[in-house]
Amino acid sequence: MEKSFDGWLSGFIGVLIFSGSLPATRVAVMDFDPTFLTAARAAIAGLLGIAMLLLFREKRPGRGDLISLTVVALGVVVGFPLLTALALKHVTTAHSIIFVGLLPLATAIFGVLRGGDRPRPAFWLFSCIGSALVAGFALSQGVSASPVGDSLMLGAIIVCGLGYAEGAALSRRLGGWQVICWALALALPVMLVLSFLTLPPSFAGVGSGAWIGLAYVSLFSMLIGFIFWYRGLAQGGIAAVGQLQLLQPFFGLALAASLLHERVSPMMVVVTLGVVACVFGAKKFAC
Repeated sequence: MEKSFDGWLSGFIGVLIFSGSLPATRVAVMDFDPTFLTAARAAIAGLLGIAMLLLFREKRPGRGDLISLTVVALGVVVGFPLLTALALKHVTTAHSIIFVGLLPLATAIFGVLRGGDRPRPAFWLFSCIGSALVAGFALSQGVSASPVGDSLMLGAIIVCGLGYAEGAALSRRLGGWQVICWALALALPVMLVLSFLTLPPSFAGVGSGAWIGLAYVSLFSMLIGFIFWYRGLAQGGIAAVGQLQLLQPFFGLALAASLLHERVSPMMVVVTLGVVACVFGAKKFAC
């Protein structure tokens, strides 16, 4: 019971940290190219991750772990940050946050395929209801309004769900913070090169908001949040703790409205509350 509670607490802290990711990314891409932002955040976090591994003298992962670490790196270090940064060139933060409601279902599916989780049938009912609310909202807004942005967000959710589940399964052997640090270290050479190749010709036009956004996604979204998140998934179960992501749209919409002054429509609030309600039902039948 204590281990399960610790897992849920760690997962909740991770969700709180991740809730600021899309608003911070939205601010950053106003002045930074999405590809540079993706590479820079991964490079900064990668250097910090290597420093942590050296400081605590962590043993290198085995050869059998390299494939899993590659999947984590492609999913959460490269795939999700890049696809969301590109999507936020076409849609608002508030709109993109609604898609995060699909992430628990994606994580749960990959948790079954990669992590060995076996939730009860009622769990899938609540997860599908939450996902249906999200999909219905997106369709009600008119996909033609931004088919590119919506498609990019859907792709981001799929690769992120895979990266979450793969990393959580690996965390049971390597430890939560070690997994994200090794994944960042694995991607670091490519991210450093890409950072220099996409380096802006001048930083004169980059505002303070963009720098703050870059700092947040580098330190919190790319590193600190994952330390709590992978620990929570490993301790409390991928499918169960993964449902906490249903709370992320609520926190994200609040940030989008308060910090970015974006309009949050009544329908967005209704959908978010409906999705949040599903987390409690899904939690009850997760195991």
